Amino acid sequence: MADAPATGQPAAEAPATGQPAADAPIPQALCSAPMGAAVTVGERCVCGCRAKGAHGVGRPGPRHAGPATPTEPAAPGGPATPGGTGRAVGAYPLVVDAGAGTGRHLAAVLAALPDAVGLALDVSKPALRRAARAHPRAAAALADTWRRLPLADGSVAVLLDVFAPRNGAEFRRVLHPAGVLLVVTPAEDHLAELVDALGLLKVDPDKADRVAGSLADHFDQAAESVLRARLELTAPEVATLVGMGPSARHTDPAVLAARIAALPEPVGVTLAVRLGVYRPR
Repeated sequence: MADAPATGQPAAEAPATGQPAADAPIPQALCSAPMGAAVTVGERCVCGCRAKGAHGVGRPGPRHAGPATPTEPAAPGGPATPGGTGRAVGAYPLVVDAGAGTGRHLAAVLAALPDAVGLALDVSKPALRRAARAHPRAAAALADTWRRLPLADGSVAVLLDVFAPRNGAEFRRVLHPAGVLLVVTPAEDHLAELVDALGLLKVDPDKADRVAGSLADHFDQAAESVLRARLELTAPEVATLVGMGPSARHTDPAVLAARIAALPEPVGVTLAVRLGVYRPR
């Protein structure tokens, strides 16, 4: 996550138009998408039929035959690593970002995994329109993380959850037995300077334990690390950052704006996130 491009754009090899290359792989696992799922890769259907306009963000697409299964299942215990993901879950491993927003994190992961295809899931149609163009190998689907996801059983190689709700049972259903779940949550000192200066909500000190507990029935935690960086922000950037979090819904807008205006520029802010790596049981 720390290596994500500052602009949120894909790596340099991606076409500037955001459209898929002619030979871009199609994530076959999406042929189990239910009627009404909003799925798109540029203008191509991601179910494998390659029909232009068959799906679009916010528009229902045709029902397809049923779930696809991985074409090359892994040997028992085989890792889903950048060098071995394709062998583990099929020719074109699928990376899914649950609660993806505009697809920035998904684009960064796809840039690091040239053989993978990606799918951004979110409940926001405006965000999905951007996510569908975040990378030439990215798709976007309208989906509520708390409900059944429009994915076949065991079809996902890497599942990302960045500051988003976690549905352990459903994540386990769609993740391949050799796949990996990556969960990013705020560490206790995340944005600490803004929390103190602006009176924002503090991170629950027990959050890491609660996250692990919510996944314990379906996953084993394989690793955990805390990533930190220093940000230098302008006042408008601070306002945007705060507006993305829960504090924006718990603080009077006028009071918050006045507090932000009083900050000296640039504003030094600590970025601190906890990355949990989970394997399915």
